Amino acid sequence: MRRSVVGRGAYALARVAVIVRAPAGWLWWSGLLAAGIGALVPAPAGREIGLPAGAAMFVIAAFVVFGVRRRRYATLADGASRAVKGAILQDRAVTLRIWRRAHRWWLLLAFLAAVGSSFALPAAGGLLMAGAALGLWGKAQWLGRWEREQDALLWVRTESAARGGAAGKGVRGYLTTGAAAGDAAPGGARR
Repeated sequence: MRRSVVGRGAYALARVAVIVRAPAGWLWWSGLLAAGIGALVPAPAGREIGLPAGAAMFVIAAFVVFGVRRRRYATLADGASRAVKGAILQDRAVTLRIWRRAHRWWLLLAFLAAVGSSFALPAAGGLLMAGAALGLWGKAQWLGRWEREQDALLWVRTESAARGGAAGKGVRGYLTTGAAAGDAAPGGARR
C-alpha cells in the first residue's frame, strides 16, 4: 500500500477482506504449479513420501493461516467506528495491484523455494503454499460473515495497512461503511 494524502481531513481506505485475500489467488495457482513440477522431480524421498507429507502440510498451513491474528481482527472489527464522508474508498482492483506490486519479489521467492524444495520432498512446498492460500480465503470468508451479520463493510486506512497488513501493529482501528459501499462484496470478492 502506498501512503495516500488526499486532502485536509480526508483519507484513503482499503477493504480489510480484500487485503487478506490479495495473496490467496497467487499462492494457490503458483502453489499448485510448484506441486505439479515437484511431483515430476526425482528426489531421494520419492513421491510416496513427498505427496502425503505435502497433503499434511497443506492441511496444517490452511488451519494455521486461518487462525493467525483472528483475535486481533475480531477486536479491531468489534471496535470499528463509522467512516467519515470525506473518506476515499479504494477500488478492489487497486488494492490488489498495490499489494501484489509491493510483495511480488516475496511471492516469486516463495514459488522458487517451493519448486526447489521438491528436490528433497516432492510437491510438499507447493502444497504448503496452496494450503496457505486456502487459509487466507477462509479468513476472508470469516470476515465476510461478520460484515453480513453487521450489515457493514470493514475498511482500514491505507497508510496503516502499508506497515504490516490489515491487522498489523500500525493499525489502530477499523472503519465501517454501509454494505453497498465500494466495489467488493462481503469477504472481498468481486461484486
